[in-house]
Amino acid sequence: MYNMMEERIRMLIKVSTLYYIDGLNQQEIAKQLGTSRPQVSRMLNAARSEGIVQITINNPFSEEHQVERELIETFGIKNAIVVHAPGADKQLLNKHLARAGAQLLESILRDQDVIGIMASRSLADVGAELNYFSRKNMQFVPVIGGWGAEGSNWHANENVRTFGEKLKSKYWTLNAPAIVGSQQARDIMMNEQNINEVIELGKKATTVLVGIGQVSKDSTIVKSGYFSRDDMDKAREKGAVANISTSFLDEKGTPIFYEEENHMIGLSALEIRQAQNIIAFASGDDKVAAIRAVLRGKWIDVLVTDLSTANTLLGRG
Repeated sequence: MYNMMEERIRMLIKVSTLYYIDGLNQQEIAKQLGTSRPQVSRMLNAARSEGIVQITINNPFSEEHQVERELIETFGIKNAIVVHAPGADKQLLNKHLARAGAQLLESILRDQDVIGIMASRSLADVGAELNYFSRKNMQFVPVIGGWGAEGSNWHANENVRTFGEKLKSKYWTLNAPAIVGSQQARDIMMNEQNINEVIELGKKATTVLVGIGQVSKDSTIVKSGYFSRDDMDKAREKGAVANISTSFLDEKGTPIFYEEENHMIGLSALEIRQAQNIIAFASGDDKVAAIRAVLRGKWIDVLVTDLSTANTLLGRG
């Protein structure tokens, strides 16, 4: 019995050596040993479970990966990317986040994808860090109109142009402002053929890249000049803590009725949610309440953020 056990262990070690050290695949090992591939798979599993093979991963990102798992489990999202850059100022941290976002997009975007894009400084940063990768027949489309003259380098149209040119893909522009003076004016513009075609294509997006807006005087739509501080105060009085495209959300992530939404040209959060993947890029203490609301409402699938923001979201800030 002892000799039989010894021979079994010897065989497990041999198979493990061929696989992990010599680099043979399971089919090659099976052929060499005169056995089947399923039997080789069972022996490799046995070698791991019995401690003959112990796999160690040298992971300098273990803290970030642990926090990513906690975000996924806590908020029920598909994935999280957490970046840690000790000692980095805001500008450098944003660059690290943008590079992580660019790498993520290279790994998930596929041939034939339609990618919706919002107005966002974070998305402008991601676009700046993109390196060309080949995909067939991708299209980039804005999901909201332009905010105004200020900050034009991060408008949805500009972000779409950057992504399209960097990846040598077709891109569309939405030749309309984000906000008009009345619902009637909005309805008229939304029915214009060129505008309607872009909006309808946005509704078919397979992936949407979003920024998360906080409801404050520092929000993008206030700094753009389209919303006044009084407008934001009214939104907060209704319970709004977050903004995605044309929609406002309360702290639980529930959409709230806000009259100004009827003046906005673009997709609502509900329309965006029809996409297979919604990827949000957001960080900073000032955005924690907004990010948490979006996560609670299940409006996104992937979050790209920094370690400090992630820890605060998890109640450790």
